[in-house]
Amino acid sequence: MTFDIRPLTADDEADWRRLWTAYLEFYESTVPEEVYATTFKRLLSPEHPNQNARLAALDGTPVGLVHYVFHVHNWRIEDVCYLGDLYADPAVRGKGIGRALIEAVYAEADANGTPSVYWMTQEFNANARKLYDRIATLTPFVKYQR
Repeated sequence: MTFDIRPLTADDEADWRRLWTAYLEFYESTVPEEVYATTFKRLLSPEHPNQNARLAALDGTPVGLVHYVFHVHNWRIEDVCYLGDLYADPAVRGKGIGRALIEAVYAEADANGTPSVYWMTQEFNANARKLYDRIATLTPFVKYQR
């Protein structure tokens, strides 16, 4: 099995929607059509260079995605990178796609001079957390939201 990690393109909209919808369904969430359209447009727009996406393609077919955002941080001079969404189709899990997507974000962050990459997951996401525990450090922070 060979897979490639590549930037999102305008031709990927249907596959991107399929993968992001599955990601949202995993977290029992939905977004309105306007959010789909706006997010896809931003991910491709040179006017939003800090908002990014990569796809994992297996034999040319997209089977995973990652969204990430560079942003300023008050505790650092350089930007930090927030890995917002990570998804691999259940049919290909355990084959290294999630890890490769995270490592692609790490590489983009390094190229951008951004040493810190962070993300959140739900506590119950045990399978993903096994991977995260191998390639990152669990922090003690608790998320609050309005």
